[in-house]
Amino acid sequence: MASVSVDEAMRRAIELAARGLGTTSPNPVVGCVLLDADGEVVGEGFHAYAGGPHAEIVALAQAGPRAEGGTAVVTLEPCDHTGRTGPCSTALVQAGVSRVVIAVPDPNPVASGGAATLRAAGVQVDLGVRGDEAEAGNVAWLTSMRRGWPYVIWKYAATVDGRSAAADGTSMWITSEAARIDVHALRGTVDAVVAGVGTVLADDPRLTARNLRDGSLAIRQPLRVVVDSSGRTPLDARVRDGAARTWIATAAEVGAGPDGRVDLAALLAALHQRGVRAVLLEGGPRLAGAFLAAGLVDKIVGYVAPRLLGAGPTALVDAGVTTIAEAIDLEFVDVTQVGPDLRITALPRKREG
Repeated sequence: MASVSVDEAMRRAIELAARGLGTTSPNPVVGCVLLDADGEVVGEGFHAYAGGPHAEIVALAQAGPRAEGGTAVVTLEPCDHTGRTGPCSTALVQAGVSRVVIAVPDPNPVASGGAATLRAAGVQVDLGVRGDEAEAGNVAWLTSMRRGWPYVIWKYAATVDGRSAAADGTSMWITSEAARIDVHALRGTVDAVVAGVGTVLADDPRLTARNLRDGSLAIRQPLRVVVDSSGRTPLDARVRDGAARTWIATAAEVGAGPDGRVDLAALLAALHQRGVRAVLLEGGPRLAGAFLAAGLVDKIVGYVAPRLLGAGPTALVDAGVTTIAEAIDLEFVDVTQVGPDLRITALPRKREG
């Protein structure tokens, strides 16, 4: 096998890491490629599920004795603590690896320190190779660990003129089956799906991740969260059907803001404590507006159908904007056609001051 460059190995490690999206939380996604002393790939691995072997351990097992004198290329700084698994930094030292190339340092104070341990053992450590790409692939976990609350994605579906339902309230279906399948795949990558009690009362959604072709449930289900300030969620609501865990988040339990409603910042902090690193905000134009007004949305994924209604509820209500100068500016990062619809991915720009 021909030798590969460290840059090529890191690109492959980032691809491997992505295979763990949706199954590793509350741990990060991590990929690792091991090169022997001649630069040939002798081991690959990724973190597949929480509690399972880390990427470095999988790659070391594949490499065996050929790891000695070689280079480990890993997307995230090797962990330096003993949790459900042992420290990867120690495993790399014991395997005789001479160099470790890291894309992104670990921001978790519990697990960080691997680079220092490796250097203390005489291992060469290099940081920052393809750091931006590795950061993007692990953005939810990294963001959550750095600030102490989950990465929030607001998902909406609407017509070209921004309507989420017709004037009579009907909304099934604004977008195509292809778009709905895409949404369920998106649900499968997050730890919690959040909706307002108004949406539960109006639409009685299940908020589960499903295969729409046969209705079967995905093996891993996100936590269903209903933001319900005064506890109005019916006992027979489908979010209580046992298909997935559900939390009815009330103001009495979470804490109330000045308006008497659930304090959204406190809600996110509580979710972080429950191991939630990525949240999909669905259902409720008013709840979405409150999240946006508070600056709590990190990414927007909109499914826009090639239809016009001219009247009916809008996808967003009261985001704290009263004049054009207060508009929430967005950066479009992707526009993809999904069936007949467009999926628009955007990032809110940080406001000055």
